[in-house]
Amino acid sequence: MLPVIALVGRPNVGKSTLFNRLTRTRDALVADYSGLTRDRKYGEAEYDGKRFLLVDTGGILGGETGIDEMMANQSYQAIDEADAVFFLVDGREGMTGVDQEIAQRLRRQEKPFFLVVNKTDGVDPNQALADFYAMGVEAVFPIAAAQGTGIRPLMKEALHDFPEIDPEEEASRDDRIKMAIIGRPNVGKSTLVNRLLGEDRVVVFDMPGTTRDSIYIDYERNEQPYTIIDTAGVRRRKNVKETVEKFSIIKTLQAVQDANVVVVVMDAREGLVDQDLHMLGFAIENGRGLVIAINKWDGLDEYQRGRIKADIERRLVFANYADIHFISALHGSGVGVLYKSIDEAFRSATARFGTHKLTQILEGAIFEHQPPSINGRRIKLRYAHAGGHNPPIIVIHGNQIDKVPEAYKRYLEKVFRRELKLSGTPMRIEFKGSENPFASKKAPANSQKAAKERRLKQMRDKKKPTAKR
Repeated sequence: MLPVIALVGRPNVGKSTLFNRLTRTRDALVADYSGLTRDRKYGEAEYDGKRFLLVDTGGILGGETGIDEMMANQSYQAIDEADAVFFLVDGREGMTGVDQEIAQRLRRQEKPFFLVVNKTDGVDPNQALADFYAMGVEAVFPIAAAQGTGIRPLMKEALHDFPEIDPEEEASRDDRIKMAIIGRPNVGKSTLVNRLLGEDRVVVFDMPGTTRDSIYIDYERNEQPYTIIDTAGVRRRKNVKETVEKFSIIKTLQAVQDANVVVVVMDAREGLVDQDLHMLGFAIENGRGLVIAINKWDGLDEYQRGRIKADIERRLVFANYADIHFISALHGSGVGVLYKSIDEAFRSATARFGTHKLTQILEGAIFEHQPPSINGRRIKLRYAHAGGHNPPIIVIHGNQIDKVPEAYKRYLEKVFRRELKLSGTPMRIEFKGSENPFASKKAPANSQKAAKERRLKQMRDKKKPTAKR
């Protein structure tokens, strides 16, 4: 396991900026906005040949209630699991009472921590550090996370006892299933994430927009490694006003593209709405494996359940290959069976098939149902091969491929899906025509006419009598 460093401190002291600096990413949302980070966010970093996990956390205010209390608990959990803590303070604001409370808590836990005074660019370092020496910390590190100054002495000291990691000893991540939990705000995505993990890993609060960033969480279940991605809810574009929410939506859409399987969560009590269909469409366009979870199923009467099922059957025809589960994330009913569909969607999305097998299936499909004739000439489909995976792409070669009817394309997709036992994933069939190798060598019509005229002229010249001397 990689060593873990947690970044803690008051809101808006620069924890997410330092996280992005050390991980060399823009994974953590950064804005001049207090309380932007709410959940623990993990990132892998490397410095001077040593690798470690970095944990970004929400701000600690002291005496929190409601959602602020849940954010603070996330920070305290990060401290508990960390090997070392970077305690960030604001060099321009000076020491506050909350800073002192955090320092006392770190001392009680006997957790090694480093006092990091951020935002010291443009100010007198001695003046910026003066207040913080009163905490009695042996070493104080002034930095400017935004500019990257002062970070090397901090990292050299913090990583001194960390082991160097041999990349060959690390477990392969090729078989890790990455699944993104997406949906509209307040449909129960974070509650479902906590239920799947079996712990209160992300902040859950009865307020739309609680999750602002995409939170990646690695774990194992029955010796199968997973990465679950909790995402911010996506509303209709016309309802999005704040810049923070716009960035949150971008992170959600990026998470879909990064995942192998997408679990689309819908609210049974509100029924299917257009935004649910838009989210499904985006997942399908990106070729992700798909599982549909109808949440808050408990408490509905038989009439309401029948109406929703009829609506699903009518409006989700375009995603009829995806498994649909009726669950209660809050109480856990129906959640466990999601894993079977997730595993099957991952297997189908990432499966690889040989040319011989795909061509055999194509020949069988043609034997059962011949392609139609176009202007007296029958469409000929010769062979098929794999063109990619996640989603599976099958490339079929033949003649007149631009005239293959949509109905026949759907027929071929149905046959391939049945024979390859694909479930929970979209698939794409591409056609490529057989090219004439001499097509590029054919002379243009004008050139042919000119050549013919030259030959006629040569024949006339030969027939002319030669002059006597």
